[in-house]
Amino acid sequence: MATMPRSLMLAAALAGLTFINAARAEQLVVSNYGIAANGMPYAVAMEKGFFKQEGADVSGILSSNGGGTTLRNLLGGNLDYGEADLAGTVAAIEQGNDLRIISDNVLTVGEFVWAVKPDSPIKSLQDFKGRKVGYTNPRSTSQALNVLLAQTAGLTPADFAPTKVGGFGEQVVALDLGAIDVATLADPVWSKNSAKLRTVVRAADALPPLCNVIGVATGKAVAEHGDFLRAVLRARRKAVEFMYAHPDEAGDIVAKVYDLDPAIGRQAVHNLTATAPGAIPYWGVGRFDIKGMDAMIAAQRHVGAYTGTPDWGKMIDRRFLADDLQKDY
Repeated sequence: MATMPRSLMLAAALAGLTFINAARAEQLVVSNYGIAANGMPYAVAMEKGFFKQEGADVSGILSSNGGGTTLRNLLGGNLDYGEADLAGTVAAIEQGNDLRIISDNVLTVGEFVWAVKPDSPIKSLQDFKGRKVGYTNPRSTSQALNVLLAQTAGLTPADFAPTKVGGFGEQVVALDLGAIDVATLADPVWSKNSAKLRTVVRAADALPPLCNVIGVATGKAVAEHGDFLRAVLRARRKAVEFMYAHPDEAGDIVAKVYDLDPAIGRQAVHNLTATAPGAIPYWGVGRFDIKGMDAMIAAQRHVGAYTGTPDWGKMIDRRFLADDLQKDY
């Protein structure tokens, strides 16, 4: 039997190695990536090469329309890591899905504002009484925040006239048409429209820290791909720290990925990195804020998005965070 020439053997080995490396390339799935503010650090991590620097071969970021879709893509697509809303993830775990919460990524709802047209007579939260206040969809975060906002003013949800609109952009249109009196908006939609609207209330000023989005891994990834998960969390941390240190450059990156005017990208990043000293930030680097998680779960109970009591000890796995992030807020 003829033997394979040495050069061909070497070529075959290199080809096999290339195939193995390509097969290891992984996509991440992030709720509303390219649309909502939570996913902005991943755009920075991709652009700056932080994933490769930390040893995570990430080929791209998959977007999804909401947490439920994110989790289905994560489980059904044989992926390792995703970013999704807290309540939806908790419910999925309680329904028997093999998932673990491995990082606390968005610690506040600071991207939200309640806005009106410039000539509106509504000047304060008390003026919301009897007014049509928009929200996106039933059991959404925006609906839950409207309930909490009413409580902070000593009102009840019945004092508002909550109006389902279906999206943040749609609320801007509804406000312009007079179909609602107040729009519940989030960045970057808010930054895109801030020049023609007036802020009445900012969530950062009116509401406590509420865990909005968490990092999720499959049970298989936890058991078999721990190094990859650690690398992803390190890279995301680098991106978050870069955004706080260089908001203008980060804003330019976000603008490119999110298809925004550069000035809007910069404004959105500045809005969300302008945290008072000692305050819990909007984008976290992974450290858990259990109090904020409990507060968000309580808010979701108000709108029927969740009804139970999470067992954080069983759902959270901190082993993939750096040593200095092991202690909770």
